[in-house]
Amino acid sequence: MTGFFLIPFIAGVASLVLAAIRLFGRRSSPAGWFFIAGMIALGLDSIFTGLSLRSAQAGDVFAWLAPAFVAKSFVPVLWLGFTLTYSRLNYGEFLRRWRIPLGVLAALPIAVIMSVSSPAGLDVAQTVAVDPLSESAMTLWWLRPGPMTMALNVVLLIALVMILMSLEQTFRATVGTMRWQIKLVVVAVALIFGARLYVRSQAILFSAPDIAFWSLESSALLIGCAFLGVAYVRTGLAEIELYPSLAVLRSSLTVVVVGGYLMVVGVLAQVVTRFGGAEVFQFQALVVIIGMAGLAVLLLSDRARQQIHAFVLRHFKPAQHDSTRIWMSFSKRLGAVSDQQGLCNAAAKLVSETFDVLSVTIWLVDDEKERLAPAASTAQHGIPSNGGVPSATVLAGVKALRSCSDLDRAPDGWAEEFRLLNPTTFARGGNRICIPLRVGDRTIGAMVLADRVNGAMYSVEEIELLNCIGEHVSAILVNLRLANEVAHTRELDAFRLMSTFFVHDLKNAASSLNLTLKNLPVHFDDPAFRDDALRTIGNTARRIDDMIARLSALRQRPDATRVDADLNQLVDEALAKVQPIRDVRLTRELEPLPRILADREQIQSVVTNLVLNAQDAVGSEGVIQVRTSINGQRVLLTVADNGCGMTETFLRESLFRPFQSTKKKGLGIGLFQCRAIVQAHGGGMQVESEAGKGTTFLVSLPVKDAQ
Repeated sequence: MTGFFLIPFIAGVASLVLAAIRLFGRRSSPAGWFFIAGMIALGLDSIFTGLSLRSAQAGDVFAWLAPAFVAKSFVPVLWLGFTLTYSRLNYGEFLRRWRIPLGVLAALPIAVIMSVSSPAGLDVAQTVAVDPLSESAMTLWWLRPGPMTMALNVVLLIALVMILMSLEQTFRATVGTMRWQIKLVVVAVALIFGARLYVRSQAILFSAPDIAFWSLESSALLIGCAFLGVAYVRTGLAEIELYPSLAVLRSSLTVVVVGGYLMVVGVLAQVVTRFGGAEVFQFQALVVIIGMAGLAVLLLSDRARQQIHAFVLRHFKPAQHDSTRIWMSFSKRLGAVSDQQGLCNAAAKLVSETFDVLSVTIWLVDDEKERLAPAASTAQHGIPSNGGVPSATVLAGVKALRSCSDLDRAPDGWAEEFRLLNPTTFARGGNRICIPLRVGDRTIGAMVLADRVNGAMYSVEEIELLNCIGEHVSAILVNLRLANEVAHTRELDAFRLMSTFFVHDLKNAASSLNLTLKNLPVHFDDPAFRDDALRTIGNTARRIDDMIARLSALRQRPDATRVDADLNQLVDEALAKVQPIRDVRLTRELEPLPRILADREQIQSVVTNLVLNAQDAVGSEGVIQVRTSINGQRVLLTVADNGCGMTETFLRESLFRPFQSTKKKGLGIGLFQCRAIVQAHGGGMQVESEAGKGTTFLVSLPVKDAQ
């Protein structure tokens, strides 16, 4: 027995062994059960086929081919079920959507078993007369040319295509390590059924079985089992958790390959077969001549040659530019600018250096005047000195562009006008290229390249890279504009809020002064009135000074002069300055703490502010707790009260923001300043609060040795 006849047995045994390993190795999922049953069917098919190949008597061949065909009929439904459930958490939806194809393929084994046991529709006398080997040959109708055989082969071919399409959909949904985990399983299954698809297509095209094809299926199964064995050792045939799209897979590579093969080879082969006989050679020669003529027409087509050239450059030829390095350089240098003019200057310079182009001019759309305006250029004549500006026709032409365009080849009137506004310096500098700057359907400008060194033509790779750069520059320009608009809006909002609080307090102060001035002429001789008026004027002046001081503190960054300090001592000194409130109990729990580096006055102001806020929040019989503790390399200060608390919305949207306060007379600056001080010391501030139950502030500061 040669190695050719041993391959089916080795492949079959390997398939059955993998099924047993999966069966006893771990708890199986639906995909696991489909895998076990599918491997058993493949293994039995291969073994029965091998037994038929080594049989010496025709009757033995027929006896083994029948069970092989039955096992083969179970393969499509089992493996389609596997590919629909493998690594898919939403496999139930796929099974429901594919229930009709699964039902048809599930009925196939039943029909095969019935046909093998009772070969209806066959003429026994005719069969024996044609093939007198054995009456059992009647059961091998699937090996004979005819409508039933053709229909069966077509059904099996479609089933194989569906299996590979479903497997491709799973593979496309993966990325990164997920793809690595299932890669070998996908390769193994694709190899096994790719070979079967080829054998089935040959049976359809030439209507004649070939014994070599049977061994090809077993060889592919053996190699596939080897890949599955490696996958088991590496990942244990583990599944991953995917949610592939339920949409039909479009632009499938499986459909393209199978469809192209059947269309190009199948149609011509059927023509030759249908008109066979003594003239088969002539028809085969005709097919070759037609193929050569078609190839010649394809090669002589300028458009086809351009597309083939682009395909070769994109996929096979070494890259002309280091796209990764270029993209990183653009991202780094363009991301460092913060204004539109700087971005345009940097982009023009980068394009000039990358593509050896001496003249790069960027034009931006002026929405107010509805025209293009020059923004930056690397050429002296890039900004028109004669005051010339593009007309609305040029803007309309630029908006119509979707990718790079050769201005010197464009016959339109707008291109002629745009060329005059982008003159060249060198007669041999090549054609001018216009790159539209677009974001979605919106055109924000154009980039014109001229005077390339040696007048070199732009390759397909460079055109694609320029289009990508144009989109990148456009996106950054739009983001800068949006950021400026947002910043301007925030400045206006902050000014309005500040004005509201400031004007409100000034109005109250002005009212007190006006009332005093009105009563001053009438009661000026009254010493008590004069004393009261002086106090009112003094209090108002101090109030205005306090407002100015708080606003100045908001504008300035807190400068810290850090010294060695004890947080407990700072807390005691701050609490000594706080005026006690009647019916409010203030308690302190101060644990021994390590030393910290801190600005004494600033940390005391934080403690004072938190305690004063707590006093404002509590009512009668209120309790304020001040605690210190240590947590690793940080000291903690906790100020808790049982006051009114704050809502979750206020905590999330307004706390620590300037001019946001729950107090009637507050400016909302205290907590903002407190957090800035704590952060300047390398610490942090957290808050927990619930409306009606109280608030707890937690301040953490690093110890001296950790700073």
